[in-house]
Amino acid sequence: MMGAPLDPGAVKVYTVNGEASGSSSALPDWLTRKREAKGKGKRVIREHVEGTIELIQHFDFPEASNKVKTTRDGHHAIATGTYKPQIKVWDLDQLSLKFERHTDAENVDFVMLSDDWTKSIHLQNDRSVELHTQGGFHYRTRIPRFGRALAYHFPSCDALFAASGPEIYRLNLDQGRFLNPLLLQGEGGEDIAGVNVIDINPAHQLFGFGVEGNGTVEFWDPRSRSRVGILRLPRDRLMPMNSLAVPALPGVDDGSRAAPLSVTAISSRPDGLSYAIGTSTGHTLLYDIRSARHLAIKDQGYGLPVKNVTWIEGGSRMAGEGYVLSADKKVIKIWNRNSPEVNFTSITPANDINDVHHIPGSGLLLLANEGIRMTSFFIPQLGPAPKWCSFLENLTEEMEDQATRTAYQDFKFIDRSELAKLGLDHLVGTPALKPYMHGYFVSLELYDAARVIANPYAYAEHRERMVQEKMEKMAETRIRSRKDANVKVNKALAEKLKKEEERARKREERRAKKAQAQADAMEVDGEGSEAEASAGKSEKPSLLSDPRFAAVFQDPEFEVDENTREYALLNPSAVAQRQNREPGRGRTKTAVEEEEEESDKSSSDPLSESDESEEDKSGSESEDSDDAGKLWQDNIRVRMAARASSRKQAKPPPRREPKVRLVPLQAQHETSGRGVDKNATFGQRRSHLGSKGKERASSANDASIRHTADGGIEMTFIPKTTSSGNDYDDGPSGAAAQRKGKAKEPKRKGVETFGAGMERGGEDPEHEMSEAERKGRTKRRQGMRSGSKNTFRRL
Repeated sequence: MMGAPLDPGAVKVYTVNGEASGSSSALPDWLTRKREAKGKGKRVIREHVEGTIELIQHFDFPEASNKVKTTRDGHHAIATGTYKPQIKVWDLDQLSLKFERHTDAENVDFVMLSDDWTKSIHLQNDRSVELHTQGGFHYRTRIPRFGRALAYHFPSCDALFAASGPEIYRLNLDQGRFLNPLLLQGEGGEDIAGVNVIDINPAHQLFGFGVEGNGTVEFWDPRSRSRVGILRLPRDRLMPMNSLAVPALPGVDDGSRAAPLSVTAISSRPDGLSYAIGTSTGHTLLYDIRSARHLAIKDQGYGLPVKNVTWIEGGSRMAGEGYVLSADKKVIKIWNRNSPEVNFTSITPANDINDVHHIPGSGLLLLANEGIRMTSFFIPQLGPAPKWCSFLENLTEEMEDQATRTAYQDFKFIDRSELAKLGLDHLVGTPALKPYMHGYFVSLELYDAARVIANPYAYAEHRERMVQEKMEKMAETRIRSRKDANVKVNKALAEKLKKEEERARKREERRAKKAQAQADAMEVDGEGSEAEASAGKSEKPSLLSDPRFAAVFQDPEFEVDENTREYALLNPSAVAQRQNREPGRGRTKTAVEEEEEESDKSSSDPLSESDESEEDKSGSESEDSDDAGKLWQDNIRVRMAARASSRKQAKPPPRREPKVRLVPLQAQHETSGRGVDKNATFGQRRSHLGSKGKERASSANDASIRHTADGGIEMTFIPKTTSSGNDYDDGPSGAAAQRKGKAKEPKRKGVETFGAGMERGGEDPEHEMSEAERKGRTKRRQGMRSGSKNTFRRL
């Protein structure tokens, strides 16, 4: 005998008719009827076809189904349902509906009298009993009380009817008349409210009656028509502590009676010794007829009355002969009688269960439920498929790869922190939250409703996110210039890194070329040079290609805000360059220019001085004196906007810078060359000319020097226009310089030389201005008074 797996999830359960087990997202019945009335559209057809198998065609009822059974020959299935009350018969060999037959009242229970579908007896809810044959309705009779259960004793042809009373009515179909009823007296002759179920043992034909209210099962011998035994269920084990009955009449009945315990289902095993009994408290007990003590007990878990109890019997391919099926309104459980605490499998249908029928010798279950479509489940590990649907074996093998629905598919797992954010922490300890590990399972509908209440814009944000993703995907398909798709943010930083990498690459190329040239000159072996070239071509890891820093250029959370004060303090040159690149923005004023402009405004407006004198003394202090921390509290954005507005209001006139080089006032160091330095003072140049005059006096050219009668000397000279360092050399000395092979300094374009080494026009290409000389002072002076024009006016 093959044992059952310990994991219920390892047992595959296939829905071959109706709605899937555990499905709470199925369409409601009224919507299904509405769509069927309008006709099947594309959406209905798609929902009908996708992921469904219809084993038996038209296996449904307009509203609900009550009972379902199969014939003993295994070729037909019969079911009753509503509304309107009707009987349907399906031909299992053809997997289709054979016929349907309407009745005047709703069916309570029925029994097949023949091996096929031709003869049956039906107990209706209006106290009527109907007999049906192959031709249709045959005969109708009535019983004194409303019936609850029906059974048929084949050896005596007696139909037994249990009703709301202590009598068991007998209708003999051979004689065609009612016989004396069996009267149940209970223990001590107490009143019996009714009999819920009748069982006839197939081995020795012993009658078993499940009594309502007192929690007993009475066994009667059909030969003597008397009670042969009574079985009392363990009330203390089955009923909750201190459970009391509901008051029948408020104010009259105080409800001090104990809660009733009823037997709702009985099933006898073909061995003639074992009984399975279901109770109104949701328990199933196994008994041996030779002992009054139960062998095993199984709790369904919902506290609902047990609808069906069945011993699963089968052939050699069955999972075992010791399995029991118990079902209440919510769940079907199949378990081993030797270990009832472990389930072989558990099935939770989408609709409430009215009846369960197991086809003997197979793993197929037929369910009558409160839905329109009846349900069929196939469990390959329980048994093989019936002969009339042997193809299910191949279908289930193909469906093995498909995803099965888990028990927690309609639940959402959340931890305690998320539970507090959603405002559901007050539900802790209630059935709405199922504790699991470090959090809870909550219904998906409740989770969605709470999330919408906590964040009403969650759907709008999700929709905007989805639209943005679709737009980005569509934009990627366009024809455009090749760009780096990995850079979505911080593009300026990426461009800067690329430029740096390009410069480094060019520098490496120059070095490689230089090394190659040296290697060629030294006649180095070619293999070595190729190895060096290949080593130089190896790419170095960069910030753009490193996957560790990919989020810096893709995640918007890492985007650098270039408008913040922190960025301006860390990158002052970048901010200045960006301001200069802005259209309509000129050169930024220095601090001295701003002070002069402020002093000009204050001196031109006499009222401003009077207003300033009336203000607080602290306000009349020098504006250049910086308060502690004032410069750091300044907002760079506001200051930049104020400067831009002031430049738009009044632009200062353009300044003209004369291109005239003046002689310095202070003496410079002596030059070692023969020529006169451009930065030499007039005295240095005059003394230099005096020394040259003495040389000229000793020379033969003395015509330009004349001695007066008073002892004075008159000297006349003509300055020469030349760009050489030897500006005032005569012909002989210049010729001597040329004879020495000294080349003259080339004449610069746009430069005019006059006087004693003075120049006009042009700029000194060798002189480079520093940052302070170009832009002026950018910080206020510390610890000294201002030198503006307004300050000098007040002296």
